Amino acid sequence: MHAVERQVFNIVAIGQNGRLAYEAVLLLASLRAQDPGFPGTVFLAEPQPGPLWPEDPRIADPALRGLLADLGATFLPFESKVFGASYPYGNKIEALTALPDEPFLFLDTDTLVLDTFAKVTFDFTRPSASMRREGTWPKIELYGPTYGQIWTSLYDRFGLDYASTLDLTHPDEYWRRYLYFNAGWFFHQSPQAFGTRFLSYATEIRDNPPATLACQEMIPWLDQIALPLVTQSFGGGRPGPELAGMDGDVTCHYRTLPLLYARESDKAVAVLEAVTAPNAIKKVIRAYDPFRRMIYQRKGAEARALFDRANLPPREQAIRNTLKREGLWLR
Repeated sequence: MHAVERQVFNIVAIGQNGRLAYEAVLLLASLRAQDPGFPGTVFLAEPQPGPLWPEDPRIADPALRGLLADLGATFLPFESKVFGASYPYGNKIEALTALPDEPFLFLDTDTLVLDTFAKVTFDFTRPSASMRREGTWPKIELYGPTYGQIWTSLYDRFGLDYASTLDLTHPDEYWRRYLYFNAGWFFHQSPQAFGTRFLSYATEIRDNPPATLACQEMIPWLDQIALPLVTQSFGGGRPGPELAGMDGDVTCHYRTLPLLYARESDKAVAVLEAVTAPNAIKKVIRAYDPFRRMIYQRKGAEARALFDRANLPPREQAIRNTLKREGLWLR
């Protein structure tokens, strides 16, 4: 029998001094363990010093840089021309055009790989993104404007088809009816085209928002406001069943280690603890206090014991509040 030919694409995540660098170790170590045959390049896109960064954003620790390289990271420098320290989420927008113009999957660094990407079928001509989100934006005021008015004004601004994005299984003015993603993962065939348009839309929304956005907070939601518009503009939309492994059996966007231990699967915890056990990894990531305490001092097990995964609170804030009350909200 012939082996099934795998899709070839690149993975890109943001590498930056501090928390993201340590999270990137977990991402790369889990990819190497769970999908050793991954055929693409893993780029760790690193913002470079410049006027938009008061402090050098590059990963400073030589041991950490060396470990990331050993785990398969290819460092990809890029220049922050628009966002920088004022909006670090903008890194995922500005980094894209530094990539080679080949199919890509963006992953937030706070992601674990739980299985091979061969179990996911990406249509890189039809971009999509993560649906693991809550109704964080927009916040509807008592006297309006409504969800429909806000989203319509954005699609109209960029000449896009609003009606085709609606999920009509949900009622009018319920947030799930409207196309809204978490930007923890997204993909497309051309990082040059996608990144250029993403930056154009995000800066237009920031600098010249429709009147319907007058009372809305842009920070930190700007990337997630622009992402569905960019996705729709390239003919994409909500992920179909072929992408079920994302935020499922193949990837876990855990957000923080306390949340991972509190609510994620036994498989996610097992992968985390297996990939952080080797001394070569342990001796480097112990320098990051939340990792040392949650993984190696077993505070994560304490956090996990507080929750019934079969009966979790419906909102993340309730989980966070419990963890904070017990002194286990470490990040």
